[in-house]
Amino acid sequence: VQLQASGGGLVQAGGSLRLSCVASGRTFSVTGMGWFRQAPGNEREFVAAITWSGDRTYYADSVKGRFTISRDKDKNAVYLQMNSLQPEDTAVYYCAARYARPFYQGRNGNEYNYWGQGTKVTVSS
Repeated sequence: VQLQASGGGLVQAGGSLRLSCVASGRTFSVTGMGWFRQAPGNEREFVAAITWSGDRTYYADSVKGRFTISRDKDKNAVYLQMNSLQPEDTAVYYCAARYARPFYQGRNGNEYNYWGQGTKVTVSS
């Protein structure tokens, strides 16, 4: 499975961005996908996750109510709509896929088998 993330950029505080992650390859065995982020000097942290069927979503408390994860089955894509962005949201955002195993909440990066290359989000104050 290959993951291609895009959509990052520079935005002012209070603005919005939508990240995309397109999966290709043996996607029929993907069970869930997630978004993580890593800011300079910080550890990678969970942002949001969704089952491949799209019926369940999970969010970190820090983004709940501001970010929305969604899935397009036809395009094999997962999106992260980010609203009310704040400077503390500045990070490189990575999408990840869990393959061929049951998907739970996807909050732990070790649950994922494949990772995209990352897309940088910078929020200015």
